[in-house]
Amino acid sequence: METFLITVHVFVSMTLILIVLIQSGKGAEMGAAFGGAAQTVFGGSGPAPLLGKITTFSAVIFMVTSLSLAYLSANPTGGSIMKGVKTVAPIQATVPVEEPGNVQPSAVVPKEESVPEENN
Repeated sequence: METFLITVHVFVSMTLILIVLIQSGKGAEMGAAFGGAAQTVFGGSGPAPLLGKITTFSAVIFMVTSLSLAYLSANPTGGSIMKGVKTVAPIQATVPVEEPGNVQPSAVVPKEESVPEENN
């Protein structure tokens, strides 16, 4: 569920950014007054009503996914696919510990290093 919401959220975010960048600003109609091409592709009033509705719809979806993701991150479900599996206690090996009074001296004697003698 969370992965689906993140995917929708990213898609809507990119769509919202592109739609806002496509829209023209408030003073863009002045260019058409001095010989610019009229925007008759979207109808007589231009793309403003259509892009405005798409922007509003995208903003609503963006806010819903944002709030849903915030709620899910604050309240994790903690579900696991391993709910019904019983755990087995690990086998612990015991290491014999010598008592301090019975410590034997080590039988390993360090090997003496032989130093080569200098020939005079």
